[in-house]
Amino acid sequence: MFAKVMSAGLMGIEGYPVEVETNAVNGIPGISIVGALSNETRESLFRVSNALKNLKVKDEPKKITVNLSPADRRKNGTAYDLAIAVSVLASNGAYGEGFREKLTRFAFFGELGLDGSLKPVKGILPLSFTIKKSGITEIIVPYENACEAILVGGLRVWGCRSLKACIDIINGVENEDAVLFEGTGGDEAGAVDYGMDFSDVHGQEYLKRAAFIAVAGRHNILFSGPAGTGKTMIARRMTTIMPDLTRLEDIEVSKIYSICGLLPQGRALFTKRPFRQPHHGITQAAFAGGGADVMPGEISLASSGILFLDELPLFPRDVLETLRQPMEEKKITVSRMKGSYTYPADFQLVAAMNNCACGYYPDKKKCTCSPAQVKAYVGRLSKPLLERIDICAEARPLSFEEFVHGGSDRENRETSEDIKRKVIRAFEIQAERFRDEENILFNSGMRINEIEKYCVLGKAEEALMKGIFEKKELSGRTYHKILKVARTIADTCESKKIEKEHLLEAVELRSIEDKLFKKKGGAYHEVQ
Repeated sequence: MFAKVMSAGLMGIEGYPVEVETNAVNGIPGISIVGALSNETRESLFRVSNALKNLKVKDEPKKITVNLSPADRRKNGTAYDLAIAVSVLASNGAYGEGFREKLTRFAFFGELGLDGSLKPVKGILPLSFTIKKSGITEIIVPYENACEAILVGGLRVWGCRSLKACIDIINGVENEDAVLFEGTGGDEAGAVDYGMDFSDVHGQEYLKRAAFIAVAGRHNILFSGPAGTGKTMIARRMTTIMPDLTRLEDIEVSKIYSICGLLPQGRALFTKRPFRQPHHGITQAAFAGGGADVMPGEISLASSGILFLDELPLFPRDVLETLRQPMEEKKITVSRMKGSYTYPADFQLVAAMNNCACGYYPDKKKCTCSPAQVKAYVGRLSKPLLERIDICAEARPLSFEEFVHGGSDRENRETSEDIKRKVIRAFEIQAERFRDEENILFNSGMRINEIEKYCVLGKAEEALMKGIFEKKELSGRTYHKILKVARTIADTCESKKIEKEHLLEAVELRSIEDKLFKKKGGAYHEVQ
């Protein structure tokens, strides 16, 4: 007897429908599964067999073949267990002819325990979107995954704790281990608490100003300076001044975290701007995405938030060079023998570094590094990568008064909420500016045509930039970075025109290159 039930698989962060086809015929009893399966999917044969035995259903021994269609797409994970078990029961006639007809209303996801219990799986959120598009209105998932599935809206979601509960729901029998979830769910509106605030930072007004400008225009930023001057502290608080995630952004972020099994326990939406801080010993596959099961990497986990790289020069060169394409295209494609997978990579890069290995350069009294060591340390960063970072701000050591008292009373320091209101206003100005432009939302995304259109300089401003361009021997890319940052500074001042002071501040926010490098025979060397 033939039976078919619906499930779905993942390709990147999007799903595709999977038909679980089962045929039972007379022959040597047993179950075989085909359809381009990973090891864990193929092992469902043993989980399903034991779960069915413990269900204690009377059926005739049959030779059963299960096909997961389309057979040319590789199936990963354990989420097919429940669909396979239900399909086997239907093909074997365990619950009569009417049982097969009832299955057409449902889609099934879940991993089975050997005792028939239903265990949570990864990726339920994108899988549920796929099922809705296919026209099915009811899905059965593990109880722990129901809060994710209901986010899709328009679906009747059954959260079950066992295979027996699932069978009862199909047959219209009540079971205390099955709960119906309806509606849209997941509306977790309200203030997002990051547990930290910009008012915690003592001093370093220059770095805080640079962080504000970076967030206001979605510019990538590099903090440099001696160890212990607050670079990491400020970087960690940058998410607190970013506008809250929109519903669409939250859904996309939650999809990525759902696939990786990283959603906060008991929550269906991530709700916060991601902040990812990978260690400098990370592999290229873990950073960009890939691995045996081709999972999203840190680049994608930071999408719609901040990717923070502390001690930037210590990261392997091949890992850092991986950033160049995603920083431009806001997505990353991972190609493997199993196929090509595209993941979002719309992150804001925030990096920090000391000026030398010991952390004290250019303080000649404390720095123990030789000129060659300083050059080798800084030389780990390629010029093309540095030019893709819009803002480079240098920290300075704090005085005792700044460290202890913060330069002012805590009540007089700007809070994250104060700065966030200014950022939101800058976002509104940019949204109005780019409303007719394709794929541009922020000043950092402007291309040549948009720079020429929206960063027009007056005669005095152009003369100023000409002198700076020739004196500093700027590259074309660096010149355009300065103009884009100046446009953001003007927006934060609600100025329609880029003034001299905006340009000078933007140039100052690239001054780290002058302090770390100087031209000599076409190559860059450290300043002594």
